[in-house]
Amino acid sequence: MTPRTIAIDGPAGAGKSTIGALVAERLGYLFLDTGAMYRAVTLAAQRRGIDPDDGPTLTKLAREVRVNIGPPTVRDGRAYTVLLDGEDVTWAIREPEIDRIVSQVARVPYVRDAMVEQQRALAERGRLVMVGRDIGTVVLPKADLKVFLTASAAERAKRREEELRARGQVRPRQELLQEILRRDRLDSERAVAPLRAADDAIIVQTDGLSVGQALERVFAVLTRADAREGPAPHGGQASRS
Repeated sequence: MTPRTIAIDGPAGAGKSTIGALVAERLGYLFLDTGAMYRAVTLAAQRRGIDPDDGPTLTKLAREVRVNIGPPTVRDGRAYTVLLDGEDVTWAIREPEIDRIVSQVARVPYVRDAMVEQQRALAERGRLVMVGRDIGTVVLPKADLKVFLTASAAERAKRREEELRARGQVRPRQELLQEILRRDRLDSERAVAPLRAADDAIIVQTDGLSVGQALERVFAVLTRADAREGPAPHGGQASRS
């Protein structure tokens, strides 16, 4: 049986969103990028002039705004479309100023509570691919299949530079690398739901792989899980090849 719930975690720039969306498309599953949800809340906070450290106001905001994630509505390289109160903010949530403060917003405990509540409600329906940084450890600890998608910081900075260039934006790779390292540190050291691989997640290293190759690597993991008619095994060292 194909796993009904698939959790894909990993650090910023590892390709979780792109790979997760493609896995969901191939399986005919719902796709949910939880990182985009936090980015959308961050964008809403920025537009309202809310301090990223103002937990109570951010919590209220997180419960008020409507964030919807669905299939791509424009052929501009996006893996999905993000709507914030009905407005397409797919690329707005990827702007540098959002990159700089999204980890601050995401670490507010009650903001996470508000988002996780929505995420778990969707997961109860099954046939879902959910990506983020704490899906297998916190949001869906009983997910049928857990994958931890990762790549070196240098590789992730290179991909980010290429993504921006494709959209007509130019930023120094070294600057992007420092940004990624900072995000990694904040995400890994935060007290609430820190970034880490679940004990039973299969780790998939994607350095040097194209999107297509990374996708096939994940489907190889999925195929092995199918063959066992159950969740992925503990560890997952074989998936590093």
